[in-house]
Amino acid sequence: MRKILLFVVALLGAALAQGSSGARADDAAPDRVLGKASAPITIIEYASLTCPHCAAFDKDILPDLKTRYIETGKAKLIYRDYPLDAWALRAAMLARCAPPDRYFAFIDVLFQNQITWAAAKDQMAALERIGKLGGLTSEQFDACMKNKALEDAVLAESLRGQKEYGVEATPTIIVNGKKVDNPETFDEFDKILKPLAP
Repeated sequence: MRKILLFVVALLGAALAQGSSGARADDAAPDRVLGKASAPITIIEYASLTCPHCAAFDKDILPDLKTRYIETGKAKLIYRDYPLDAWALRAAMLARCAPPDRYFAFIDVLFQNQITWAAAKDQMAALERIGKLGGLTSEQFDACMKNKALEDAVLAESLRGQKEYGVEATPTIIVNGKKVDNPETFDEFDKILKPLAP
């Protein structure tokens, strides 16, 4: 865990020290939201695309969360990147380079295929294949991976999570502004959300 935190701190420090783009996180990495803006419950998920627990949340909890809370208008989910390593950062950038309406599809594919691309000998080539399957050309993929403003914005989003909510690990779940213990099943999550639902 300490090595992961040191990596994130080093990346954030480098991004802030360079400050080359001058872009705000909101410019290059606006919040991606599932659900209606007016939903009474706001869930923020800080996740790393190389985190196995985050992949489990995407596979085991998110489908029921969508069905019972997001699609019914009771809750909205804001997904925020908190990359724990360089490849999680690159994967986050790839998802950001997809058209906004395909963003969550990219996130799902990256989580569902995490073992394949994250453990590949050539992780960049594996990410490029995912990008191509999602409709990005090689030129678009290369430009995405070299987009310093986007890289800085994703890292700034992580720093904001540390400052605002004390995020140190993934997944970190915030419900209506309060950090909650990470639910391991939908039933555990349901117990948190049910009292807040209209």
